[in-house]
Amino acid sequence: MGTALIYLLVVAVVAAVVFVLAGLVFGRGEELAPLAPGATPTRLPAEAVRGDDVRDLRFQQALRGYRMGEVDWVLDRLAEELDRLTDERDRVTDERDALALRVHELEAARPRAEGDR
Repeated sequence: MGTALIYLLVVAVVAAVVFVLAGLVFGRGEELAPLAPGATPTRLPAEAVRGDDVRDLRFQQALRGYRMGEVDWVLDRLAEELDRLTDERDRVTDERDALALRVHELEAARPRAEGDR
């Protein structure tokens, strides 16, 4: 009977030590305060995002992976930048096509103007 109590006491002490060590390593279980909307330790330039900016990005790893808020923020930011660049490309393409049409019209009108002299 005395031996069983000693084993029980040893198991309780070992469990307590493991519990305390786990608490020190992993914290007491409270969650971190959420970041303010739009705030993140992950940084991207305020203006144009270049490929090197994306390549240099690093996300903080949480216990189970990356922080979803940071990943979502970066994806939203990159989507906005890509939309802006796509709109700008479409606008420049439309201007180029209009100028090419105007050049074609001027070139077509030139022989008639030279023939009138």
